[in-house]
Amino acid sequence: MKRDDANIKVLDRRVEGKKAWTRADLKEEDWLFRLTPECLDEVRAAATTLRANPTPVEKLEVQKFPMPACRRLMDDVRKVLDDGVRFAIVDRLPMDEIGNEVGRSLYWVLSSMLARPVEQKLTGTMIYDVRDTGQKAAAGSGVRPDQTNMEQYFHNDNSYNTTPPEYVGLLCERPAKSGGISHVISFYTVHNELLRTHPEVLPRLYRQFWFDRQKEYRPDEPQVICEPMFSYDADHDERLRARLGLFQIQSGYTLQNEPMDDEAKAALAALKEVFAKPELTFNFTLERGQLQYANNRELCHRRTGFEDYEDPAQKRNIVRVWLRNAGERRYQG
Repeated sequence: MKRDDANIKVLDRRVEGKKAWTRADLKEEDWLFRLTPECLDEVRAAATTLRANPTPVEKLEVQKFPMPACRRLMDDVRKVLDDGVRFAIVDRLPMDEIGNEVGRSLYWVLSSMLARPVEQKLTGTMIYDVRDTGQKAAAGSGVRPDQTNMEQYFHNDNSYNTTPPEYVGLLCERPAKSGGISHVISFYTVHNELLRTHPEVLPRLYRQFWFDRQKEYRPDEPQVICEPMFSYDADHDERLRARLGLFQIQSGYTLQNEPMDDEAKAALAALKEVFAKPELTFNFTLERGQLQYANNRELCHRRTGFEDYEDPAQKRNIVRVWLRNAGERRYQG
Protein backbone atom coordinates (compact mmCIF):
# COMPACT_ATOMS: atom_id res chain seq x y z
CA MET A 1 0.00 0.00 0.00
CA LYS A 2 1.67 3.21 -1.16
CA ARG A 3 1.69 6.16 1.19
CA ASP A 4 2.87 9.75 0.74
CA ASP A 5 2.06 11.19 4.14
CA ALA A 6 4.01 14.39 3.48
CA ASN A 7 1.43 15.60 0.95
CA ILE A 8 -1.70 14.68 2.91
CA LYS A 9 -3.89 17.61 3.93
CA VAL A 10 -5.86 16.95 7.13
CA LEU A 11 -8.74 19.12 8.27
CA ASP A 12 -7.62 20.05 11.78
CA ARG A 13 -10.22 22.56 12.96
CA ARG A 14 -13.85 22.40 14.01
CA VAL A 15 -16.38 23.00 11.22
CA GLU A 16 -19.35 25.30 11.80
CA GLY A 17 -22.59 25.94 9.93
CA LYS A 18 -25.50 23.93 8.55
CA LYS A 19 -23.27 21.28 7.00
CA ALA A 20 -22.07 20.22 10.49
CA TRP A 21 -25.55 19.66 11.90
CA THR A 22 -26.68 17.54 14.82
CA ARG A 23 -30.20 16.18 15.27
CA ALA A 24 -31.15 19.06 17.58
CA ASP A 25 -30.11 21.59 14.91
CA LEU A 26 -32.40 20.29 12.17
CA LYS A 27 -35.62 22.01 11.22
CA GLU A 28 -38.11 20.56 8.76
CA GLU A 29 -37.55 23.44 6.35
CA ASP A 30 -33.85 22.46 6.16
CA TRP A 31 -34.58 19.18 4.39
CA LEU A 32 -38.28 18.76 3.44
CA PHE A 33 -39.56 19.93 0.04
CA ARG A 34 -43.22 19.46 -0.79
CA LEU A 35 -44.42 19.38 -4.37
CA THR A 36 -46.50 22.54 -4.74
CA PRO A 37 -49.85 22.55 -6.57
CA GLU A 38 -48.00 24.02 -9.56
CA CYS A 39 -45.46 21.20 -9.43
CA LEU A 40 -48.20 18.59 -9.21
CA ASP A 41 -49.97 20.12 -12.22
CA GLU A 42 -46.71 19.79 -14.17
CA VAL A 43 -46.24 16.21 -12.95
CA ARG A 44 -49.74 15.24 -14.09
CA ALA A 45 -49.27 16.93 -17.48
CA ALA A 46 -45.92 15.15 -17.95
CA ALA A 47 -47.54 11.86 -16.92
CA THR A 48 -50.15 12.30 -19.67
CA THR A 49 -47.36 12.93 -22.20
CA LEU A 50 -45.41 9.87 -21.03
CA ARG A 51 -48.44 7.60 -21.27
CA ALA A 52 -49.11 8.82 -24.80
CA ASN A 53 -45.45 8.47 -25.83
CA PRO A 54 -43.91 5.50 -23.96
CA THR A 55 -40.10 5.85 -23.79
CA PRO A 56 -37.51 3.77 -21.93
CA VAL A 57 -36.58 5.63 -18.78
CA GLU A 58 -32.88 5.86 -19.67
CA LYS A 59 -33.71 7.57 -22.98
CA LEU A 60 -35.78 10.38 -21.45
CA GLU A 61 -34.24 13.81 -22.06
CA VAL A 62 -34.86 16.32 -19.30
CA GLN A 63 -34.81 19.30 -21.68
CA LYS A 64 -38.01 18.00 -23.28
CA PHE A 65 -39.85 18.54 -19.99
CA PRO A 66 -39.87 22.31 -19.25
CA MET A 67 -41.72 22.00 -15.89
CA PRO A 68 -40.59 25.44 -14.55
CA ALA A 69 -42.09 25.04 -11.06
CA CYS A 70 -40.42 21.65 -10.61
CA ARG A 71 -37.13 23.05 -11.86
CA ARG A 72 -37.26 25.81 -9.27
CA LEU A 73 -37.96 23.27 -6.55
CA MET A 74 -35.10 21.01 -7.68
CA ASP A 75 -32.76 24.02 -7.82
CA ASP A 76 -33.60 24.58 -4.15
CA VAL A 77 -32.92 20.90 -3.44
CA ARG A 78 -29.49 21.21 -5.08
CA LYS A 79 -28.64 24.22 -2.91
CA VAL A 80 -29.39 22.17 0.21
CA LEU A 81 -27.27 19.27 -1.08
CA ASP A 82 -24.33 21.54 -1.89
CA ASP A 83 -24.47 24.20 0.81
CA GLY A 84 -27.08 23.13 3.38
CA VAL A 85 -27.62 19.98 5.43
CA ARG A 86 -26.59 17.77 2.46
CA PHE A 87 -29.82 15.71 2.24
CA ALA A 88 -33.41 16.35 1.18
CA ILE A 89 -36.80 14.61 1.01
CA VAL A 90 -39.18 15.56 -1.79
CA ASP A 91 -42.80 14.82 -0.86
CA ARG A 92 -44.17 13.30 -3.10
CA LEU A 93 -45.06 11.79 -6.46
CA PRO A 94 -48.72 10.63 -6.62
CA MET A 95 -47.78 7.03 -7.40
CA ASP A 96 -51.25 5.54 -6.95
CA GLU A 97 -52.59 8.02 -9.48
CA ILE A 98 -49.82 7.89 -12.12
CA GLY A 99 -48.62 4.29 -11.63
CA ASN A 100 -45.15 2.91 -10.93
CA GLU A 101 -43.85 2.95 -14.50
CA VAL A 102 -44.71 6.60 -15.10
CA GLY A 103 -43.60 7.40 -11.56
CA ARG A 104 -40.13 6.03 -12.33
CA SER A 105 -39.96 8.15 -15.47
CA LEU A 106 -40.91 11.32 -13.62
CA TYR A 107 -38.42 10.49 -10.86
CA TRP A 108 -35.75 10.20 -13.57
CA VAL A 109 -36.77 13.58 -15.01
CA LEU A 110 -36.77 15.34 -11.63
CA SER A 111 -33.43 13.76 -10.71
CA SER A 112 -31.95 14.85 -14.04
CA MET A 113 -32.72 18.44 -13.03
CA LEU A 114 -30.10 18.02 -10.28
CA ALA A 115 -27.35 16.36 -12.34
CA ARG A 116 -26.80 13.75 -15.03
CA PRO A 117 -27.75 10.13 -14.23
CA VAL A 118 -24.82 7.74 -14.64
CA GLU A 119 -24.26 3.98 -14.77
CA GLN A 120 -24.43 2.04 -11.49
CA LYS A 121 -22.86 -1.20 -12.75
CA LEU A 122 -20.35 -2.23 -15.43
CA THR A 123 -23.27 -3.82 -17.27
CA GLY A 124 -24.64 -0.31 -17.91
CA THR A 125 -27.52 -0.32 -15.41
CA MET A 126 -28.75 3.26 -15.04
CA ILE A 127 -31.75 2.79 -12.80
CA TYR A 128 -31.36 0.29 -9.99
CA ASP A 129 -33.84 -1.53 -7.78
CA VAL A 130 -32.78 -1.75 -4.14
CA ARG A 131 -34.54 -4.87 -2.86
CA ASP A 132 -33.99 -8.16 -1.06
CA THR A 133 -33.06 -10.82 -3.60
CA GLY A 134 -32.53 -13.52 -0.97
CA GLN A 135 -28.77 -13.55 -1.59
CA LYS A 136 -26.13 -13.16 1.12
CA ALA A 137 -23.34 -10.60 1.03
CA ALA A 138 -19.82 -11.88 1.76
CA ALA A 139 -16.25 -10.88 0.91
CA GLY A 140 -15.66 -11.25 -2.84
CA SER A 141 -19.20 -12.45 -3.55
CA GLY A 142 -20.16 -9.37 -5.54
CA VAL A 143 -23.49 -9.35 -3.69
CA ARG A 144 -24.09 -5.79 -2.57
CA PRO A 145 -25.71 -5.33 0.85
CA ASP A 146 -28.48 -3.35 -0.91
CA GLN A 147 -29.61 -6.63 -2.51
CA THR A 148 -30.34 -8.14 0.91
CA ASN A 149 -32.56 -7.28 3.87
CA MET A 150 -29.54 -7.09 6.19
CA GLU A 151 -28.79 -4.07 8.32
CA GLN A 152 -26.37 -1.79 6.51
CA TYR A 153 -23.45 0.09 8.01
CA PHE A 154 -23.14 3.81 7.41
CA HIS A 155 -21.65 4.26 3.95
CA ASN A 156 -21.68 6.37 0.84
CA ASP A 157 -22.48 4.79 -2.51
CA ASN A 158 -19.75 3.36 -4.73
CA SER A 159 -17.07 4.30 -2.21
CA TYR A 160 -15.33 1.11 -3.30
CA ASN A 161 -14.71 2.03 -6.92
CA THR A 162 -13.09 4.65 -9.10
CA THR A 163 -15.84 7.25 -9.53
CA PRO A 164 -18.45 7.70 -6.78
CA PRO A 165 -21.55 9.72 -7.73
CA GLU A 166 -21.96 13.29 -6.56
CA TYR A 167 -25.56 12.73 -5.50
CA VAL A 168 -27.70 9.66 -4.79
CA GLY A 169 -31.45 9.64 -5.36
CA LEU A 170 -33.99 7.14 -4.02
CA LEU A 171 -37.67 6.74 -4.91
CA CYS A 172 -39.80 4.70 -2.54
CA GLU A 173 -41.95 2.54 -4.77
CA ARG A 174 -42.98 0.23 -1.91
CA PRO A 175 -41.89 0.37 1.75
CA ALA A 176 -41.13 -2.74 3.80
CA LYS A 177 -43.65 -4.42 6.08
CA SER A 178 -41.48 -3.19 8.98
CA GLY A 179 -38.00 -1.78 9.39
CA GLY A 180 -35.89 -0.33 6.59
CA ILE A 181 -35.43 2.92 8.53
CA SER A 182 -33.02 5.40 6.93
CA HIS A 183 -30.32 7.17 8.95
CA VAL A 184 -28.08 10.01 7.77
CA ILE A 185 -25.09 11.78 9.30
CA SER A 186 -22.89 14.57 7.97
CA PHE A 187 -19.20 13.83 7.55
CA TYR A 188 -18.53 17.31 8.96
CA THR A 189 -20.36 16.26 12.12
CA VAL A 190 -18.34 13.05 12.19
CA HIS A 191 -15.14 15.09 11.84
CA ASN A 192 -16.15 17.45 14.67
CA GLU A 193 -16.93 14.57 17.01
CA LEU A 194 -13.70 12.75 16.22
CA LEU A 195 -11.78 15.98 16.74
CA ARG A 196 -13.44 16.29 20.16
CA THR A 197 -13.17 12.68 21.32
CA HIS A 198 -10.48 10.89 19.26
CA PRO A 199 -8.27 13.45 17.50
CA GLU A 200 -5.42 10.94 17.33
CA VAL A 201 -7.28 8.79 14.74
CA LEU A 202 -8.04 11.56 12.24
CA PRO A 203 -4.73 11.43 10.33
CA ARG A 204 -5.18 7.69 9.65
CA LEU A 205 -8.50 8.35 7.89
CA TYR A 206 -6.63 10.45 5.32
CA ARG A 207 -4.35 7.54 4.44
CA GLN A 208 -5.24 4.58 2.28
CA PHE A 209 -7.50 1.59 2.97
CA TRP A 210 -8.23 -1.50 0.91
CA PHE A 211 -11.77 -1.71 -0.52
CA ASP A 212 -13.50 -4.78 -1.99
CA ARG A 213 -14.74 -3.63 -5.41
CA GLN A 214 -17.79 -5.92 -5.25
CA LYS A 215 -16.81 -7.62 -8.54
CA GLU A 216 -17.38 -4.36 -10.42
CA TYR A 217 -14.12 -4.31 -12.36
CA ARG A 218 -12.78 -5.44 -15.72
CA PRO A 219 -10.97 -8.78 -16.13
CA ASP A 220 -7.54 -7.10 -16.23
CA GLU A 221 -8.17 -5.03 -13.09
CA PRO A 222 -7.59 -5.91 -9.40
CA GLN A 223 -10.47 -6.99 -7.16
CA VAL A 224 -9.59 -4.29 -4.61
CA ILE A 225 -8.75 -0.59 -4.73
CA CYS A 226 -6.67 1.45 -2.34
CA GLU A 227 -8.07 4.85 -1.35
CA PRO A 228 -8.16 7.16 1.67
CA MET A 229 -11.42 7.40 3.58
CA PHE A 230 -11.23 11.19 4.05
CA SER A 231 -9.83 13.86 1.74
CA TYR A 232 -9.76 17.61 2.15
CA ASP A 233 -8.84 20.18 -0.50
CA ALA A 234 -7.92 23.26 1.51
CA ASP A 235 -6.56 25.04 -1.57
CA HIS A 236 -9.63 24.58 -3.75
CA ASP A 237 -13.08 24.40 -2.17
CA GLU A 238 -12.49 23.49 1.50
CA ARG A 239 -14.85 20.53 1.28
CA LEU A 240 -14.40 17.34 3.25
CA ARG A 241 -15.06 14.37 0.97
CA ALA A 242 -15.29 10.79 2.07
CA ARG A 243 -15.27 7.20 0.87
CA LEU A 244 -16.96 5.21 3.60
CA GLY A 245 -17.66 1.52 3.18
CA LEU A 246 -16.91 -0.40 6.38
CA PHE A 247 -18.24 -3.66 4.92
CA GLN A 248 -16.15 -3.18 1.77
CA ILE A 249 -13.05 -2.23 3.80
CA GLN A 250 -13.26 -5.34 5.97
CA SER A 251 -13.76 -7.44 2.84
CA GLY A 252 -10.93 -5.59 1.08
CA TYR A 253 -8.38 -6.59 3.69
CA THR A 254 -9.71 -10.17 3.59
CA LEU A 255 -9.32 -10.33 -0.19
CA GLN A 256 -5.90 -8.70 -0.02
CA ASN A 257 -4.89 -11.24 2.63
CA GLU A 258 -3.40 -8.39 4.62
CA PRO A 259 -3.95 -7.70 8.32
CA MET A 260 -5.39 -4.30 9.10
CA ASP A 261 -2.87 -2.06 10.88
CA ASP A 262 -3.57 -1.02 14.45
CA GLU A 263 -4.08 2.64 13.54
CA ALA A 264 -6.73 1.65 11.00
CA LYS A 265 -8.48 -0.57 13.54
CA ALA A 266 -8.53 2.28 16.06
CA ALA A 267 -9.89 4.69 13.45
CA LEU A 268 -12.72 2.32 12.45
CA ALA A 269 -13.58 1.71 16.12
CA ALA A 270 -13.77 5.46 16.72
CA LEU A 271 -15.99 5.90 13.67
CA LYS A 272 -18.38 3.22 14.90
CA GLU A 273 -18.51 4.94 18.27
CA VAL A 274 -19.50 8.22 16.59
CA PHE A 275 -22.09 6.53 14.37
CA ALA A 276 -23.73 5.00 17.45
CA LYS A 277 -24.57 8.42 18.93
CA PRO A 278 -28.23 9.12 18.08
CA GLU A 279 -27.89 12.84 18.77
CA LEU A 280 -25.58 13.12 15.75
CA THR A 281 -27.84 11.32 13.27
CA PHE A 282 -31.29 11.83 11.77
CA ASN A 283 -33.63 8.99 10.88
CA PHE A 284 -36.81 8.65 8.87
CA THR A 285 -38.78 6.05 6.93
CA LEU A 286 -39.42 6.76 3.26
CA GLU A 287 -43.06 6.47 2.28
CA ARG A 288 -44.50 5.53 -1.10
CA GLY A 289 -43.83 8.27 -3.64
CA GLN A 290 -41.27 10.14 -1.57
CA LEU A 291 -37.85 10.95 -3.03
CA GLN A 292 -34.65 11.11 -1.02
CA TYR A 293 -31.51 12.88 -2.25
CA ALA A 294 -28.09 13.00 -0.61
CA ASN A 295 -24.74 14.60 -1.27
CA ASN A 296 -22.87 11.34 -1.64
CA ARG A 297 -19.39 12.62 -0.79
CA GLU A 298 -20.22 14.79 2.24
CA LEU A 299 -22.99 12.79 3.93
CA CYS A 300 -23.30 9.09 4.69
CA HIS A 301 -26.40 6.99 5.11
CA ARG A 302 -27.49 3.60 6.35
CA ARG A 303 -30.60 1.47 6.51
CA THR A 304 -31.80 -0.81 9.25
CA GLY A 305 -32.71 -4.41 8.47
CA PHE A 306 -36.28 -5.01 7.46
CA GLU A 307 -39.06 -7.59 7.31
CA ASP A 308 -40.77 -7.93 3.96
CA TYR A 309 -44.22 -9.03 2.85
CA GLU A 310 -44.68 -12.58 1.57
CA ASP A 311 -46.45 -11.37 -1.58
CA PRO A 312 -43.77 -10.50 -4.17
CA ALA A 313 -45.99 -7.68 -5.47
CA GLN A 314 -45.83 -6.01 -2.04
CA LYS A 315 -42.13 -6.46 -1.29
CA ARG A 316 -40.02 -3.42 -0.49
CA ASN A 317 -38.62 -1.73 -3.59
CA ILE A 318 -36.56 1.44 -3.63
CA VAL A 319 -35.49 2.83 -7.01
CA ARG A 320 -32.03 4.38 -7.06
CA VAL A 321 -30.24 6.76 -9.38
CA TRP A 322 -26.65 7.95 -9.23
CA LEU A 323 -26.04 11.51 -10.39
CA ARG A 324 -22.71 12.95 -11.50
CA ASN A 325 -21.78 15.71 -13.94
CA ALA A 326 -18.05 15.01 -13.91
CA GLY A 327 -16.47 12.60 -16.38
CA GLU A 328 -18.48 10.31 -18.64
CA ARG A 329 -21.76 8.51 -17.93
CA ARG A 330 -20.11 5.09 -17.82
CA TYR A 331 -19.67 3.29 -14.52
CA GLN A 332 -15.96 4.04 -14.24
CA GLY A 333 -16.50 7.66 -15.26
